[in-house]
Amino acid sequence: MTIEVGARLPNTTFRRLGPAGPETVMTEDVFAGKKAVLFAVPGAFTPTCHRNHLPGYLNNLDALREKGVEVVAVTSVNDPFVMDAWADATGAKGVLEFLSDGNGDFAKAIGLDLDASGGGLGLRSKRYAMVLDDMTVTHLAVEDSPGKADLSSAEKTLAAL
Repeated sequence: MTIEVGARLPNTTFRRLGPAGPETVMTEDVFAGKKAVLFAVPGAFTPTCHRNHLPGYLNNLDALREKGVEVVAVTSVNDPFVMDAWADATGAKGVLEFLSDGNGDFAKAIGLDLDASGGGLGLRSKRYAMVLDDMTVTHLAVEDSPGKADLSSAEKTLAAL
């Protein structure tokens, strides 16, 4: 079942690269008690994700913060090493929170997993954006195609705040 507006995020695990290597972080560690934006991409470095989706959030970060957003995070079904390399490559390291969902556990838990095995990509996350208030979903926009970043764009998310 897909998560809906009004639902609370499940407390699942993500991974990120820390000073000593991969570390586990819980959903609550990132989002509890905060106003946040979480957007998901099917894959780091893929064309739409790398050129369109993530840059929009970087470019609109100040406007999001003006609306009270404390955390802007991106998740993908990639390992923490890939997510860290993507953070470096985009200049977003230390600016956005990069959350690795390497096994797709979070994507499955919220019902937004995507079977991209037909294209040789295996399990992925659907592309979406959500606004959270203390882990409760107050806005959710899911793209109908992984190659689109319209409904889940930073501009549309900003307008929903």
